[in-house]
Amino acid sequence: MTDLLLRDGLVLDVRTGEYREASIRCADGRIAEIAPRLSAPDQVRVLDLAGAVVLPGLIDAHVHVTAATAALNELPAWSPSYVAAHAARIMRSMLLRGFTTVRDAAGADYGLADAQAEGLITGPRLAFCGKALSQTGGHGDLRGRGTAQADGHPCCAGLGRVADGVDAVRVAARDELRKGAHHLKVMASGGVASPTDRIDSTQYSPAELRAVVEEAEAANRYVAAHAYTARAVNRALEAGVRSIEHGNLIDDRSVELFREREAFLVPTLVTYWALKQEGAAHGLPEPSQRKIDEVLNGGLRALERAARGGVRLVYGSDLLGGMHRHQNHEFRLRREVQQPIDIIRAATTTAADLLCLPGEIGTVDVGAHADLLVLDRDPLADIGALADPTHITQVIQGGAIVSDGRPA
Repeated sequence: MTDLLLRDGLVLDVRTGEYREASIRCADGRIAEIAPRLSAPDQVRVLDLAGAVVLPGLIDAHVHVTAATAALNELPAWSPSYVAAHAARIMRSMLLRGFTTVRDAAGADYGLADAQAEGLITGPRLAFCGKALSQTGGHGDLRGRGTAQADGHPCCAGLGRVADGVDAVRVAARDELRKGAHHLKVMASGGVASPTDRIDSTQYSPAELRAVVEEAEAANRYVAAHAYTARAVNRALEAGVRSIEHGNLIDDRSVELFREREAFLVPTLVTYWALKQEGAAHGLPEPSQRKIDEVLNGGLRALERAARGGVRLVYGSDLLGGMHRHQNHEFRLRREVQQPIDIIRAATTTAADLLCLPGEIGTVDVGAHADLLVLDRDPLADIGALADPTHITQVIQGGAIVSDGRPA
């Protein structure tokens, strides 16, 4: 592994929101030294930044790297090797957009995570949950009304697995943990992509939710829950869920519970924007298209309510198929409500806290992974510098330059 010196950059301390002039020396994949005017030891590659802005590598905490189509019901019929090939392409593009770590919220498995870690594919570090747990007829059950048989074979591609009842969800949770899941995912309300449920439904009983939380905590892991309405969100938080995905229809009680339980909210505004614009072209079924407006209009209001109430907010995109290319547009959407530094924190330090990796990723500190971005514009002055990946002139992952600014 080649060492690297980034000389004379303007380094953002995400915690304070302030810049400092410094050089950064990377060794063995980590940040080894940060100080003004460092000199390069022998055999160290030097990148002269000439005052360019340096940020930590970005973290997207809600992706689906295997979702190569918006027609999610078709994925189980695809060959696993074909899905993996698509996932490798999707992951490479995410890295080139500046995302050096992602949390997969259903679909990815230990094979993709191992392949990335071993350098067999190029992409972000991958935290995965395996398949999300869903009740019959829930958001992870993609059968149409006329389909009776569910094929839950573990080798099949797909985002969810169906399990009903406390005993069954314990078995499913233990099975995903057995396969190395970094977290568990449950479907706690209806969703856009599922054909037979309603957005305003609650899914899984409190006892089933608590059972999944207990299994995760026993393995020193945590639970993320797909949920839209306040009723579904609040039930999940009361059961001990650590992160709520989407949360477009939360209320004031939700905000109180987020604070009381020290939980996280992962809004995903860009996916509804993209589905509204392009969902049909990328295979989103017509019944799902009719659901988009129900959650699209509430997204910004929920984000504003959560930000005002002091909820810990994390960056997420949740894009499908050809819409993955809009991943950075979430920065632009959030600026309607949040200040640039708060959006950056959502994609760095706060996301690292959610992934239980504080000090390891999402920060420019000695000892952290040497995941860094070099930008030609100041994102604190204009968050559009991150919304448009062409302003990212270098992506550095583990101390190696993996992109020289070519757009993904």
